Amino acid sequence: MNVNVKKHVVSRDDSIYEAWPDLLLKKDGTLICVFSECEHHLNRDGARIAIVKSYDRGRSWTAKSYLTEKGVDGAHFNCARISELDDGRIAIICDKIHGNENRLAKIFVWFSEDGGESWSKPIQFDFCGIVPDKLRSLKSGRLIIAAHFKSDTTGKLEQYLWYSDDGGKHWSDRVTIAADPKYNLCEVSILECEGGKLVAFLRENSGLGYPIFKAISNDNGESWSPIYETSMDSGHRPVAAFLKDGRVMITYRYIPCGTQNLFAAFYDAATLFETERRRQRVRILPLDYDRNPSPDIGYTGWAQFDDGEIYVVNYIKDDADKAYIRGYSFYPEDVLFPENENTTKNVF
Repeated sequence: MNVNVKKHVVSRDDSIYEAWPDLLLKKDGTLICVFSECEHHLNRDGARIAIVKSYDRGRSWTAKSYLTEKGVDGAHFNCARISELDDGRIAIICDKIHGNENRLAKIFVWFSEDGGESWSKPIQFDFCGIVPDKLRSLKSGRLIIAAHFKSDTTGKLEQYLWYSDDGGKHWSDRVTIAADPKYNLCEVSILECEGGKLVAFLRENSGLGYPIFKAISNDNGESWSPIYETSMDSGHRPVAAFLKDGRVMITYRYIPCGTQNLFAAFYDAATLFETERRRQRVRILPLDYDRNPSPDIGYTGWAQFDDGEIYVVNYIKDDADKAYIRGYSFYPEDVLFPENENTTKNVF
C-alpha cells in the first residue's frame, strides 16, 4: 500500500480476545478508546468493557481499566460506543445481551463529568436493541439513540431510533429508520448535516455482499426515507463523520465473501443526498488486511486532530491467536492529492 499510514498497538493482551473498539478525542487532545474483552467472538464468557487512554496522539496507551464486571456467554455487555455531549459530559452507551433474542437486549449508559476519570453507575433505558450507535446530541439539542433488532413479522433485522428533547428525561416512541423484507439492516452510523438533515449509513447483514445502504431524514430523525444503495460494496459496520475539510469519511469492514479487510471511504459531501448509487462520489482507501487464517476485523472508531491528522482504532487478529486493538494514523494529504482546477473529476 503506497500511502503513509502508520500502525500502532492500542492494546494487545494475548490472554484474552479484545475487539469492537470505539474512540473519542477530547478537547485537550486525550484519546479514549473503549472496547470489549471476552473469550472469543463466538464465546462471550468473561466479557467486560475496557478503557485505555493516550496522551500522545495514540503513539502509546495506558494500561486497561474496566467499566463493567465480567459477564458470561448469554448475559454480557456487548458493544460500547463513546461520545461527548454538548453539555461536556462524556457518555458510554452499550447493549447487554440476554440469551439469543436480541429484542431482549438492554441498553445502558454511563456518564463522566470529569473528562473520563470516573463514571456514574449505569442507567438503563426502557427500550431494547443491540449494537447501539453513539449517544448523539444534535445541534437542536435533541438526543438520539439508535439500535436494531429482528422483526417478528419478517425475521429480518430492522434499525430503530428514539429521541429526547428534554435532556434524556423522556424519550419518544420507537421510530423506524430502515426496514425492508429483502434485507437485514443494522449497525447504523448517523451523520448530522445542516438544517435538521440526518443521513443513516447501514450495514446489510445477509452475508451476500450487498453495499452499505443509507436512509435520509429531513426532520432530525422523526421520519425517514426509503433505503438507497451507496457505492461502498460489501460494507459492514460503517462509522461516518465529517472531516475538517468538509468531506465525509466512513470506515467499514469490507467482506465480499469470507475475507475481511478494513477500508476507509472518502465520500463527497455534495452527493450525500443523492439517491442514485452512480451519483454518489467516493474514493476508497484500503487501511488493513487480516492475514490470519480465521480473520476477524473491522469494527472501528475514529477521530481527527485539529492539525488534520486522523486516528482510527480497529480490532484485528493478524499475527495473533486472539484479536487485539490496532491504531492507524495518517493525514488526508498522505492518501489523497488535493483537488485543484487541473484535477480530473469523476464524470457520471
